[in-house]
Amino acid sequence: LYKHTQLQTTFGFNMIALDHGVPKMMNLRSLLQKFLDHRHDVVLRRTNYDLRRAKEREHILQGLKIAVDNIDQVIKIIRGASGPETAKIELMEVFSLSDLQAKAILDMRLAKLTGLERQKLLDELKALHELIAELEHILADRSARMAIIREELVELKETFGDERRTEVVKHYEEFTIEDMIAEEEMVVTISHTGYIKRQPVSSYRRQNRGGRGKTGATTKEEDFIEHLFIASTHNYLLFFTNRGRLHWLKVYDIPQLGRASKGKALVNLLEVNRDEKITALVAIHEFRRDQYLMLATRKGTVKKTPLTAYSRPRRGGINAILVRDDDELISAALTDGTCEVLLGTSEGKAVRFRETDVRPMGRTSMGVRGVRLPKEHHVVGMVVVRRQGTLLVATDKGYGKRSEIGDYRLTKRGTKGVITLRTSPKVGKMIAIMEVVDDDDLMIITQKGVMIRMPLKDVRVIGRATQGVRLIRLDEGDEISSIARVVKNGDDEDIPGAEENEDFETESAIE
Repeated sequence: LYKHTQLQTTFGFNMIALDHGVPKMMNLRSLLQKFLDHRHDVVLRRTNYDLRRAKEREHILQGLKIAVDNIDQVIKIIRGASGPETAKIELMEVFSLSDLQAKAILDMRLAKLTGLERQKLLDELKALHELIAELEHILADRSARMAIIREELVELKETFGDERRTEVVKHYEEFTIEDMIAEEEMVVTISHTGYIKRQPVSSYRRQNRGGRGKTGATTKEEDFIEHLFIASTHNYLLFFTNRGRLHWLKVYDIPQLGRASKGKALVNLLEVNRDEKITALVAIHEFRRDQYLMLATRKGTVKKTPLTAYSRPRRGGINAILVRDDDELISAALTDGTCEVLLGTSEGKAVRFRETDVRPMGRTSMGVRGVRLPKEHHVVGMVVVRRQGTLLVATDKGYGKRSEIGDYRLTKRGTKGVITLRTSPKVGKMIAIMEVVDDDDLMIITQKGVMIRMPLKDVRVIGRATQGVRLIRLDEGDEISSIARVVKNGDDEDIPGAEENEDFETESAIE
């Protein structure tokens, strides 16, 4: 197809530019260098012009300062002169002024020479001295000029930049042609340690209640299936990193492997920087105009952006939210614009507010305050209420509980919230908050590698302002490092949701 049709076309062009009036053939490097040379010349000429104007103004102000310092004598000379020219000459002789300085003194109203205006004159003169020093530094230091060029180019990019229309890749064989891929329902599984794969729904036969099921995946003893959902081969998976970057995969790009395979490492499918990690996942059918992505950071910032703003991701990722250096993205969820949102903090507080309190923002904005945090506190998770379940919270010391979501009163965003769990040295800090139902299971992993899986129906529903019950008995010095809501996989029962292809987002928490 590539060779014998127009499916792939190669075309060339000559980069000819005028260099000092002479047309020259240039490669990309030389073209960029000529542009930098031009910008360097512009900065030089502009700085020289600004410096000349600043020194001219400084010269005038120096004369006015002399007049202010000797105002009585200046007035005496002017009153005793026979005319402006005589006054100018006498001022120049007495105070060693230039012609321009003397004219400026004569042109200025006497009101400008009073003590009221003196400070303004001194402030302007001081600012001019600083400006002149800065301009002279720019002229003397090439690196300073290059820094200015860089700042101006970044500003141009932010103001007028546009998404790239094409992708530059090493091998065109990596491209997939979506129209040539059959659209079918797939079972997508992601393990806790980051292995992903897909299998056709048709490979799972329906069984009656009480059946033995099939092996859905082979995982290491310390691993387990954390996310399982049904998606079409043409659906999108959106992956969010702690630094606010968004990466994406089409479902057909996920390896289709057998039931006994553990899958492929997710880090080998996404171009994620080494200092970043995946903290949230959202699966969608299409980029609908009536849907939004709600994002939350560790420092309590929330942001709502129309889903369509993320409809053109790039292979290397795009910015989903601007995150400060001391902050990180911890959660992402799909909403319809009318949901309710809960944020949980490390000190056992939770704030519940309507999604409509957060106005839609652009993709590269920083968001607004979702919860007011005291110093040293941080957000541990976000819940978008949708399943009419209960709210599960857990601490690093092994305590947890479930509460009715209705126990949390609605407030405005940006408040301190209400108590959801009474923390103490014994109970520990809160590390997770999520919406669950009785049919879910809970997987707990400790820092020393101990794992326990329990049915959530065994965690009783109790009041909001309590310390909870012990979920796991920890060894001395051990703490919970991660908890996750575990979906039913093929070893438990039939694949759920084969008839309902619902959008999905992660429901896990890692401290």
